[in-house]
Amino acid sequence: MFTNPHSAAATQDQRTWKVLFDRQTALLHRRAAPAFNQGLARLGYRREAIPDIAELSAVVREETGWQLVPVGRPFEPAAFFALLADRKFPIVTRIRPMHNFDFSPEPDLFHDLFGHVPMLLDEGLANFLHELGQAYQAQPEGSKAREQLWALYFFTAEFGLVQHEGKPLLYGAGLLSSAGEIHHCVNENTPRPVFDLATVLRTPVTGARYQNQYFVLPAWEQLTECVEELAGMLASR
Repeated sequence: MFTNPHSAAATQDQRTWKVLFDRQTALLHRRAAPAFNQGLARLGYRREAIPDIAELSAVVREETGWQLVPVGRPFEPAAFFALLADRKFPIVTRIRPMHNFDFSPEPDLFHDLFGHVPMLLDEGLANFLHELGQAYQAQPEGSKAREQLWALYFFTAEFGLVQHEGKPLLYGAGLLSSAGEIHHCVNENTPRPVFDLATVLRTPVTGARYQNQYFVLPAWEQLTECVEELAGMLASR
């Protein structure tokens, strides 16, 4: 994925990947949702090397029909959801600098490859993202509905938790890829209310700092059910 794998920049990126990989896998022990652990094992990630995006894309396509698209920077919501509607997921090719190890204010290579890609192997999550993309495309530009769909994506695919065997486990990429966000989320003083679609849709999105609260799905199946509920709400307007 690097034009010159022996350059100083590429070497530093590999070091960054290794440190982040070690830190997150240690922190996520018994904290990550089963779907993430299964995806990580299926992809065969290694601490020693940044995975090849094209090779990962082939695996994801085989499993759930999705394609990974390398991009230079994060997309605005409209362009991002257009890709989701086409079963494509953008992968930012820049990795975070050292001073952002614990918390990156915007998506980077580690956030996308480590946080999102393993979850794309789960059929439920993959279909959820596809349906969100289609729903977003169907709404008028600048509409309240689009803001609400962004909030739903944000508090699920980025910062969601799911109840599993009596414990709230992490499945959102923003949590899976950030040591600082994990510590903030599991703090006993941080609210973690049960997921309620109406509440999620009216909760402000805060992308540049830790979240004020995190929503916990009572069961993994509710992720797909909430899309149907949302479709009904939008159709009734």
